[in-house]
Amino acid sequence: MKYLALGILFTFFLLAIFADFIAPYPYDLQNREAPYHPPTRVHILDSSGRLIHPYVHPYRLVNPIFKTYKEDKSQKCKVEFFTQTPYGFKLFYTPPRCGVYLLGTDKLGRDVFSRLVYGARISLSVGLIGVGITFLLGILFGSLAGYYGGAIDAAVMRLTEVLMSIPAFYLMLTLRAIFPLDMPSVAVFFLIIFILSFVGWAGLARVIRGLILSYRSYEYVLAAKTYGASTFRIIFKHILPNTYFYLIVSATSAIPAYILGEASLSLLGLGIQEPYPSWGNMLSEARSLTVITFFPWILSPGVAIFLVVVAFNILGDTLVSDKEKIG
Repeated sequence: MKYLALGILFTFFLLAIFADFIAPYPYDLQNREAPYHPPTRVHILDSSGRLIHPYVHPYRLVNPIFKTYKEDKSQKCKVEFFTQTPYGFKLFYTPPRCGVYLLGTDKLGRDVFSRLVYGARISLSVGLIGVGITFLLGILFGSLAGYYGGAIDAAVMRLTEVLMSIPAFYLMLTLRAIFPLDMPSVAVFFLIIFILSFVGWAGLARVIRGLILSYRSYEYVLAAKTYGASTFRIIFKHILPNTYFYLIVSATSAIPAYILGEASLSLLGLGIQEPYPSWGNMLSEARSLTVITFFPWILSPGVAIFLVVVAFNILGDTLVSDKEKIG
C-alpha cells in the first residue's frame, strides 16, 4: 500500500509541476458551444478489434436544454501527441472541431481536466507551504517553551490553549472575513496559507514541548551544556533530531488537513477566486444535486482530493508501522 500511495502522490505532483505541458487547454478557456460536455471517448481499436492510433469523434449538442450530446461518427480526428498547439507545446491535442475533454467540461465549457491539473498546483502547494510554516512555528515555540520552562513555557502554553479551544473551521472563517472579498487571487493564496498556519501550529507546539521536556534531561544534553554549547545548538543539534520521525509522520497527517481547509474556504467562495482554479472552487458547482446527477464528472476534483488525502494517510500509517518494527 505504501508504494501505491507514493505512486498516487507522485502522479499528482507530476501533473502539478508540468501542468502547462499536460493540460491541453488553458484553465480559463471557454467553449460556450460545449457547456457540460461529457467526457470524450478516446478510441484505440478499429472495427475489427485491432489496435490503432487514438482518435476521437466530434460531439454535437442535440438538446441544449438538458445538455445532451451525441458522437458524430461520420467524422474523426487523430489525437496528436507531443505537438505544437495554439496554446503552446502540449502532451496531446486534437483539432478544434474535435475537442478532447477527458473529464468533460463545466457550465462555461471549460475543460475540467485542464482545470484539475492547474488546480493541483494551488491545492498541493497550500498543503506543503502551510505545513512548512506550521512546523516552523510549532518547533520554534514548542522548543523554547520546553527548554526554558517558567514564564516562557506558561505564556506559550496559554496561547496554544486559547487557539486550540476555538473551533478551527470557524476561526478560519473569522480570519478570512477580516479581509475584503475582492482581494487578488495571489493575495488570497498567501492569505489562506497564513490562516491555515496560524490555526495549525498550536497542537504541534504542545507535542514538541513535551518531547523537549523529556529529552533535555538526557545525559548527552547535559554533557553538551557542560561543554558550553549554545541553546540554539543544543536544541537543533542534539534534541530535535530525535523528533524527526514524529515530525515526518505528523506532516503526512497534517498536509491533508491543509488541502481540505483550502478546499472548504474555496468551496464557500472565500478562497481562491475564479477564473483561477483550485480543487475547492471547482467543487462549488457540485453543490447542486441536479448537476451531480446529470453531470457527475463535475465531482472529479472531489475524487482528486479523496485520493490525495487517502494517500497521505496511508503513507503516515506506513511510517508509523515501520517505526514500530524498527524499535
